Amino acid sequence: MNIWEDDKILIFIAFVIPGFISIKVYELLYPSEMKDSSKQLVDAVTYSCINYSILLFPILLVESNDFSANHPNLYKLFYVFVLLIFPVLLVFLWKMIRNVELFQKNAPHPISKPWDFVFSKRSRYWVIVTLKSGEKIAGKYAENSFTSSTPAKEQIYLEEAWVLNKNGGFKRSRNNTSGILVISDEISTIEFFEHE
Repeated sequence: MNIWEDDKILIFIAFVIPGFISIKVYELLYPSEMKDSSKQLVDAVTYSCINYSILLFPILLVESNDFSANHPNLYKLFYVFVLLIFPVLLVFLWKMIRNVELFQKNAPHPISKPWDFVFSKRSRYWVIVTLKSGEKIAGKYAENSFTSSTPAKEQIYLEEAWVLNKNGGFKRSRNNTSGILVISDEISTIEFFEHE
């Protein structure tokens, strides 16, 4: 059996590529533990079938007429849409559905870790990180700060390190601060305060 025969390549493209595109786009929107691509083959075929079931009537309409002979360029563009663009749109549609409150009451949240949930909002915060040793690190989390996201190990870069006063409030930025990087292995808690 030669997998490079035209009909086998077309079957591969038709039933794996759209689903694979959907999976990869979804992973960009909702990072999770990386899976081996070979183990995602069944998922890719399933998502491709969902893609075709939603587009069944437009596909039947295009194929039932002499559309390919009369409009060859539009015919090709239609299948570019079916194979490459609609799988991406399907993910964004699924994302919108997952964010509906009624749906969220009956299904798990699409973001698996609170770390990713909080930092995906990209809000500005004053932050106090308490280390396992009991030491407190204060800083500003804003546009030039960064946090890792799943599947990477949790780390936070605060663009400015701050000195805390005796009452635990933010006194001033450290002299010549260029920020501070905190590794998750050392973190006990992170406290957030509104930043205007």
